[in-house]
Amino acid sequence: MPSFQTRLKITGLKPGNPPEAVMAAAVGALETRHHVESNQIELAAGVPQLNLRFLVEATEYSGENQQARESAAMMRDAVERVALTGSLMVLRRNRGRWAPV
Repeated sequence: MPSFQTRLKITGLKPGNPPEAVMAAAVGALETRHHVESNQIELAAGVPQLNLRFLVEATEYSGENQQARESAAMMRDAVERVALTGSLMVLRRNRGRWAPV
């Protein structure tokens, strides 16, 4: 199964939401469609960034990429209910390297 990664910048919390609600929303949304292999928060240039790695059912290359992009957008929508977001990247693991899709 192909492995993908999303990187979503978080620029702030919406009122009334605790910080842990951000990751919970992200993982919960992705888990509705895929197996989430890992999740973590990192600082990228001083800005919190969610990094989630997930598996997409193997079909054909462009369809897998499209499914990963759609799932990442769905995850971002869920996170935006509790937080303000910045840029979103979707990457695919190819031969040991992460490349944008």
